[in-house]
Amino acid sequence: MPVRRSRLLCFGALMAISIAPRLGSSQSPASVVQLRESILQRIAANAGAIVGVAYSDPETGDNLSLAADTVFHAASTMKIPVMIEVLRRGQQGAFSLDQGILLTNRFRSLADGSPFSLKPEDDGDSTLYRRVGERVPISELLRLMITRSSNLATNELIEVVGAANVTSAARSLGATRTGVLRGVEDQKAFDAGMINTTTAGDLAILLAAIENGRVLSPASSALMREILLAQEFNEKIPAGLPPGTRVAHKTGEITAVSHDAAIVYPAGRKPYVLVVLTRGIRDGTASSALIADVSRLVYTHATRAR
Repeated sequence: MPVRRSRLLCFGALMAISIAPRLGSSQSPASVVQLRESILQRIAANAGAIVGVAYSDPETGDNLSLAADTVFHAASTMKIPVMIEVLRRGQQGAFSLDQGILLTNRFRSLADGSPFSLKPEDDGDSTLYRRVGERVPISELLRLMITRSSNLATNELIEVVGAANVTSAARSLGATRTGVLRGVEDQKAFDAGMINTTTAGDLAILLAAIENGRVLSPASSALMREILLAQEFNEKIPAGLPPGTRVAHKTGEITAVSHDAAIVYPAGRKPYVLVVLTRGIRDGTASSALIADVSRLVYTHATRAR
């Protein structure tokens, strides 16, 4: 574990550098500067927007960081560290992924312990609510949490592994500004300022670790990539890419907050990591378009050298 962590922390250090092409990179420092300026110009088109970008490309050695250490409300991107912790605990033998969890849709607020339930109309997936009172396999909840961003699946899984353990797992991997305090739709906690947080740099660290197999076993790493590749909400980073480009990613959004964190697999070369976090844009269509445009700029830059 110390060896893995040190490697991930090295990656984190790279992400903190605004522009850092590796010696021998097929890209020039000037081209990375141009990419940075192009992204800044696109961000400026959305007045009042705050945007964090983290891009790392092992094919070219390029790294670009724009406000990558700025802390954002994590929204549903917090489901990435939840997935990591669930699989970590399963790998340790705490439970089997085939084990059924009784769905109750009854949770306690972090603010005062009062009970609350989730509503299907506020969830990315409504199908799971028809199964309240049944036992559903952890593996199925894991998939629904990522591919359809199921809030109900997320809260049930956090009940199993504990929010504090999710935070500890993320931070042990180098995601030091990520904090998962609670499940989702806890309105009293939200009103009290008790929110889940992350940064573009932190999410890039976690995704790079998943891609490189540094988080868990090869089988668990492959499963995480498979689940992320099955994401059903593709109007952000994937929308800026050529049709058919494989993307393992997780989106997140609440009012005036819109994110996407991705591993992008261009054909015929190594994948790269791109994370774009935004706040201050109330129009969801506009924030999705911004993220897609940043994705398009990065893809053009990344593949131009070939």
